[in-house]
Amino acid sequence: MRYDTIIIGAGLSGLAAGIRLAMFDKNVCIVEKHTELGGLNSFYVRKNRTFDVGLHAMTNFTAKGVRSSPLGKLLKQLRFSHDDFRLCQQEMSEIRWPEKSLCFTNDFEFMRQEVAEQFPDQIDGFNKLVEKILAFDELNLDNGDRLLSRPVLESFINDPILIDMLFCPLMYYGNAREGDMDFYQFVIMFKSIFIEGFSKPQGGMHYILNLMAQKFKDLGGELKMGNGVKTINASQGTVAGVTLENGEKLATATVLSSMGYVETLNRCEPVVAEAGTSKTGQVSFMESLFVVDKEPRDLGYDKSIVFFSTQPRFEYKVPEDLIDISSGVLCCTNNFKYPEPPEEGLIRLTNLASFSKWDGLSRKDYIAAKKEWRSRALDRLFTFFPDFRENVVFLDSFTPKTIKKYTGHINGAVYGSPEKIKNGKTPVKNLYICGTDQGFLGIIGATLSGISMANLHLLK
Repeated sequence: MRYDTIIIGAGLSGLAAGIRLAMFDKNVCIVEKHTELGGLNSFYVRKNRTFDVGLHAMTNFTAKGVRSSPLGKLLKQLRFSHDDFRLCQQEMSEIRWPEKSLCFTNDFEFMRQEVAEQFPDQIDGFNKLVEKILAFDELNLDNGDRLLSRPVLESFINDPILIDMLFCPLMYYGNAREGDMDFYQFVIMFKSIFIEGFSKPQGGMHYILNLMAQKFKDLGGELKMGNGVKTINASQGTVAGVTLENGEKLATATVLSSMGYVETLNRCEPVVAEAGTSKTGQVSFMESLFVVDKEPRDLGYDKSIVFFSTQPRFEYKVPEDLIDISSGVLCCTNNFKYPEPPEEGLIRLTNLASFSKWDGLSRKDYIAAKKEWRSRALDRLFTFFPDFRENVVFLDSFTPKTIKKYTGHINGAVYGSPEKIKNGKTPVKNLYICGTDQGFLGIIGATLSGISMANLHLLK
């Protein structure tokens, strides 16, 4: 059989692209190396508990009926209703620094007032920055000159603490570049987190992924699980098919890959020269999950998500140690507006981590290091937040090595390469990319990436 398109990866971008193509009667096959859906946004089960891997929250929340927003566009393009996603809004989140705090909700004017109260001499500059953000076309797919964010922010705001506090959530939730962000990505994340806001789907990513996979199959799409792509085969510079890890060969007119730009080029046969010259991502994380015997708010954790730094200046870079315990993200799943409260309390802690340091450990040392650095991270956390250790009934942690194992991303780089390919093109004709390395960020962004690349290249 010869397919119109083979999609590599059954994550959000791959599933969204598959649904979009199947709507137009394209013969589509999604190939996924793992037995579970989701890629970077999957889930796993421990002790009869299901945990989302990448999902703290979905960004870009807008209310039912708002069709011009990223969420509204996604729902329209995939023909889902707002109710289908069962989204439950955040209560309130926070950016916490040693001497400053900014709270925000899904009402942006609340955050604007917070900035005015905490940084009264910066509010005029902040408002002018917001005007620039709202006027900026962040979805332009031209791969032209890149504008970095820090100089832009410094042209409006002269307080480095406020600049760091604005960067912290946006970097932790979508930045592959150390120390700065491409401005278009800053705009995407600022709008998605601060202007639109957070929600979580009732049932977690397991529910969303199964909803999308079922729609894809109902439209006639084919889903091959547990059998990854060994090579992407080209003839005279044009993609011709793929060879799976079990030796099966699939012929196709086009391939859309969500595995990452460098990772995709590395699978190409014949070898593509650009594979050796493209930058690989370095930014990764360690995440620890703590099931607690009380509601987090009863333990002093009343925010939905807290982005924090325990020191005055925030550094977003690969740490010199196994993890950087000076900053991080706390997510309390219970503090979203669910119709029924979750059965157990859950607190998640995320810290920047070094893949090379974790990868260099023996199995025995790796297990010991997870325990040691989880403990160190908690010790630092509890200089800033209440101690919940006596209330923990189950815990688990994963590291950059885990991320690489289950996503295939070089260096366990959650957000891929710092150099994005906005138009999705590769040196091989009819081979395109979507997802992380295309450059649309966040849960909704990844989904829109699949839709956009399908519309741009495969539905012409």
